[in-house]
Amino acid sequence: MPPGVSVIAIDGPAAAGKTAVGRELARALDFAYLDTGIMYRAITWLALNQEISVADTVSLGELARANPLGFLKDDDTKVLVGGLTLGPELRESPVDRNVSEVSKATEVRSELVAQQRGVAAKGNIVMIGRDIGTVVLPDADLKVYLTASPEVRAQRRWQEMQDRGKTVELLTVLSETLARDKTDSSREDSPLKPAIDSWELNTDGLGISQVVQMIIDRAQTL
Repeated sequence: MPPGVSVIAIDGPAAAGKTAVGRELARALDFAYLDTGIMYRAITWLALNQEISVADTVSLGELARANPLGFLKDDDTKVLVGGLTLGPELRESPVDRNVSEVSKATEVRSELVAQQRGVAAKGNIVMIGRDIGTVVLPDADLKVYLTASPEVRAQRRWQEMQDRGKTVELLTVLSETLARDKTDSSREDSPLKPAIDSWELNTDGLGISQVVQMIIDRAQTL
């Protein structure tokens, strides 16, 4: 890896492969890894647990400020918040259905973006999300925008749910995927879109290791 590459931003729509690719890339480079989506999921879970309306953006912002997030060094699937360690709860249906709405709240985004920048300031990190290259880390050394067809992304998400023992129709997952895309790309604050200087990579038909190697090769050209 070139010495000048210490911050890698990976963005893209739901189920484009960001989590798996980002995690494996970080391991290959011996970098830290942060999936910013888990932060929004944690605030969503807290809001639902405390019966705060996801439409109440002021209260959501106060909730985010009052509950700074912590991370486990050896388990990036969990997050520390409000004295709790949350993991599987963050992938349950109620959170899935509401996280986009919470993510739209400017009050929440401003708080979490500040926390994300603080983590990235330490360097040697792979950070994934939907606005990393455009908003959170516009000066990242390498910006990657992963994408895939809606059908492929829905199939991946459906398989994940099957593996967790959840029964759901593939068409339902596809419908939810398209709805999530629309919400994420049309929100006023930090909409989902490629950064002007990002490298767009379609992951249809590609395995995780293939995508990771392609990103490493790309970094070698910088």
